[in-house]
Amino acid sequence: MHMGWMRQICGRLKSDYRYSKDLVYNNFPFPPSPTPKQTAAVEAAAAQVLTARAAFPAESLATLYDPLTMPPALVRAHAALDRAVDACYRPAPFPTELSRLEFLFQAYRQLQAPLLPAAAPRASRAPRRPA
Repeated sequence: MHMGWMRQICGRLKSDYRYSKDLVYNNFPFPPSPTPKQTAAVEAAAAQVLTARAAFPAESLATLYDPLTMPPALVRAHAALDRAVDACYRPAPFPTELSRLEFLFQAYRQLQAPLLPAAAPRASRAPRRPA
């Protein structure tokens, strides 16, 4: 969830992301109230990621997270973590990255709406009369 948000919100310097706590982290719509069961599922899945990484102590993170060489056990552990995090937002899985982003931007709009001033009503214009 956060990586999808980050890819949309971050600035860039060449092809590198420029992560900003003010723009990315502070505006990220965290799930409002995960249940203790959801929290435990995320913690267990995160522990599995760490366990999968620990199985390769001689490898760098760059090697472990290279899409061409990422160990299958680490891929599976991250997929399980992603599912656990997604479940904190809604029960149904997100079928696409776009659906995930649409959900996050809607959640963001709901969070920021109370902070914005009410829009002033637009003045109606009288129809023009022909000269």
